[in-house]
Amino acid sequence: MDTVVESATRRETQEITIHTDSREILANARRDTERYGLDDYFIVDVDSHHVELDSWPEIIERVEDPVLRDSGRQMMQNWPNAHNVALSNHPPGLTMQDVSGRVPHQASLAEPVADTGVHRDVTLVRRAMDALSIDVQVVFPQPMLEVGLHPNPGVATQLMMAYNRWFTETVLSGEGRIKTMLGLPFEDPDASLRTIREYADHPGVIGFLVTSQRSAGVHRNEYMRVYAELEERGMPLGFHAGPNQADSMTSTMNKFLSAHAISFVTCNMTHLTNWVINGIPERFPGLKTIWIESGLAWVPFLMQRLDHEYLMRQSDAPLLTKLPSDYMRDMYFTSQPIEITDTGLLEATFRAMDAEHTLMYSSDWPHWDFDVPGRIMGIPFLSEQGKRNVLGETARKVFGL
Repeated sequence: MDTVVESATRRETQEITIHTDSREILANARRDTERYGLDDYFIVDVDSHHVELDSWPEIIERVEDPVLRDSGRQMMQNWPNAHNVALSNHPPGLTMQDVSGRVPHQASLAEPVADTGVHRDVTLVRRAMDALSIDVQVVFPQPMLEVGLHPNPGVATQLMMAYNRWFTETVLSGEGRIKTMLGLPFEDPDASLRTIREYADHPGVIGFLVTSQRSAGVHRNEYMRVYAELEERGMPLGFHAGPNQADSMTSTMNKFLSAHAISFVTCNMTHLTNWVINGIPERFPGLKTIWIESGLAWVPFLMQRLDHEYLMRQSDAPLLTKLPSDYMRDMYFTSQPIEITDTGLLEATFRAMDAEHTLMYSSDWPHWDFDVPGRIMGIPFLSEQGKRNVLGETARKVFGL
């Protein structure tokens, strides 16, 4: 136990830096735990993150291709600014998430960790879980969410496979409460199949993931064997949205706020539309799909829009046997960032998507816009069982926890 840091003094106000202890940042979350009795709830956080670039040299050492691995080593050795980004497509000059340095803790979780018995990321995740009353936390990378935009698909495949190898060996092996949906090297269907077969039986792997910022059409025939493999194994497939300030739509936007509001939504809207209209749910009815970190406001819009178009042009979607919105109600969605600026609109959204049975809580910690479990408890129209379902019971069913 890292006793020195465990006894850190709690302060009413403080400057938060990359070195601030996570438990101090999240200290107020304990008030929600006491107010709502959250310790009596089974809570699953379906979307949280760690900063994999802090361990990038370790990941580069697990790149399978020896030539590429050596290239990464040389970049880190000879280019100081490439030490934690070698071979990646992460744009460090455009890291706007920390609000110009005002919310810096997600840039690098550099808080002191004295426990050397496990990887430091395990300790950091444990701190967040305990502070937020989380029973099971699904952890994803951060900059790797952009890997689908890498200019070299072969490098992207190697990096994703190296990260998966590192994460399962170091973080997942250190704490049974930590789970993940491993990212698929989606540029390469063969590598995706290999990833599923290699890790599907790992106790910490509860599904697989497509990073949504990419131009690949998820309906293409070469992916059908990937979906068939997942369906046969009963493993859910998630689509995790991410930011992009350089695509054809967001490139016209002059504010990060604008791009952040739109890009997290449009990438998942594109994939979901292709998924439904091309009849993937009909071809793989047992494959559970989860749409992650796009919020909820877009869901009723897309339901209504696709239903409207489908009823006028059913010949374009011959595999469908019901309305697009009905397929969407068979899918699952994560809550963060849940839009609660208009309670009436939120209630209509919950009703449209049958949220009490399809929505799963996510914090998105340690990002600047994270949501604590109390965010769900404070929704006035949600029933008691609905709150329990959203906070953990639906995830228990989806992932077989």
